[in-house]
Amino acid sequence: MATIIAIGANTDKRREMLGIQVGASEAEPFWTEFLRSLTRRGPHGVKRVISDAHEGLKAAVRKVISTNWQRCRVLFMRHVLVHAPAGQRHVVSALVATIFAQTTERAARDQWRTVADQLRERSPNEASIYRLVGAWLLEQNDEWALQRRYMTLEGLAEVGDHPTSACLWSQPDMCSCHTGDAMTR
Repeated sequence: MATIIAIGANTDKRREMLGIQVGASEAEPFWTEFLRSLTRRGPHGVKRVISDAHEGLKAAVRKVISTNWQRCRVLFMRHVLVHAPAGQRHVVSALVATIFAQTTERAARDQWRTVADQLRERSPNEASIYRLVGAWLLEQNDEWALQRRYMTLEGLAEVGDHPTSACLWSQPDMCSCHTGDAMTR
């Protein structure tokens, strides 16, 4: 179930509750019907719709109201911060706020590129993740080779004597391969 609420700002720049509707989903037909019901009751001369980036809502706005649409800054920031590492959220928030502080569209677009470049530099790319994880795996592999045995030699010998077994347990009494259950499969 979806519950949607429309809030508007009147000519005195005061907020007003415009409507509420409950439906099965937030699909475009639901939004279209909701916006049509609102326009039948009165809001005229809508200059801009500000909302989350729901595709169904955006399509309904284009179809029913024929006005500008803008993504809500608060919802946009929440979406951005969900993808930022917890320790970097304050920095990301401050950088993104510099975009909203611009006074022209051109300046905002330029600042967007600057912020995107700065964030890209802070984020690991796929190659650096492979290097980091690969180095850790090599180190771990060396540690295993030099210090610890995962399986006892007796356990390896037992597995080697059982041609159909794929058991990797070092404690054969805990594995169905060695308790007889595997023979019935």
